[in-house]
Amino acid sequence: MTEPVFFPIATSLTLGEVASSCGITLPDGADPSRPVSGAAALETAGAGDLAYMDNPKYVEALAATAAGAVLISPRFAERVPASVVALVTPTPYHLFARILSRFFPSALRPQSAFAAQGVAPGAVVHATAVLEPGVTVDPGAVIGPGAEIGAGTVISAHAVIGPQVRIGRDCAIGAGASIQASLIGNRVIIHPGARIGQDGFGFAMSPKGHMKVPQIGRVIVQDDVEIGANSCIDRGASRDTVIGEGTKIDNLVQVGHNCVIGRHCVICAQVGMAGSTTLEDFAVLGGQVGLAGHLTIGAGAQIAAQSGVAGDVPRGARFGGYPAQPALNWARESAWLKAAVARRGRKDETPKG
Repeated sequence: MTEPVFFPIATSLTLGEVASSCGITLPDGADPSRPVSGAAALETAGAGDLAYMDNPKYVEALAATAAGAVLISPRFAERVPASVVALVTPTPYHLFARILSRFFPSALRPQSAFAAQGVAPGAVVHATAVLEPGVTVDPGAVIGPGAEIGAGTVISAHAVIGPQVRIGRDCAIGAGASIQASLIGNRVIIHPGARIGQDGFGFAMSPKGHMKVPQIGRVIVQDDVEIGANSCIDRGASRDTVIGEGTKIDNLVQVGHNCVIGRHCVICAQVGMAGSTTLEDFAVLGGQVGLAGHLTIGAGAQIAAQSGVAGDVPRGARFGGYPAQPALNWARESAWLKAAVARRGRKDETPKG
């Protein structure tokens, strides 16, 4: 069996081109014509590879690396081996991502699973759907009546695009995803299995049973949003569910109906947002955070993983714990409880009599 190449290298660069792309001055003695043919982790990089390092956990890996060059933060620059070119920058990870994007552009978004162009055999496109030039539709995909899809967008195998849905240009819709009652902006990435625009969880409850409330809102996904695999974004009940420009949503996230998520938020895996929650710009939710409904997380706030949030969080605040509280209070409370348990343990071990 041959070894597959999932992400072929699209180009090669010289050390001088890497430095120029990153806005870095090469150190004295470095050869700007030296080829850089790939990028890899410190542990696996070879003489033709670029690596990066900005975390003290990888100091030993840095000392042993065989990389040709390393993007490195200033505090670790003196630890770079003499055989490795040190490209010193305060943002090594960001610049590494920039070079990776040049080497492996196909890894930036889901591609056609069929290596197809245009509408592949086996795709079903309704006669009233409108596809701009350059749209790719894989086998098994379904595009419903009145849907409109912009140029350069890829609809992967078995994705379902519902009636009247609008999808902008240069988007990627992953295999098996479904989109209904939604307006999707440009350059949006929706990973496999995501569900966008299905019913919100709305019922008028009573002792005699629960009456379903029609969900007549939409989902609005603005430009440059990324939605992870198997995440679910419910459409609004009587208002729209909104995902703001540049927001990044991890896998397995639940966004309830009427939620409004601001610009450039980061939502990690397994977060659950109950309905009508507002997340303001640049807020960050750690993994498995739970948000009660009808509350507001202020701009720039950060919530630690596994926190349960039952009330509003001020802008710029750091909260954690269950129930969530200011991070400093949470840390003090945790330390007090740990000390109390330790004292109780010592007391229980004291000999009697």
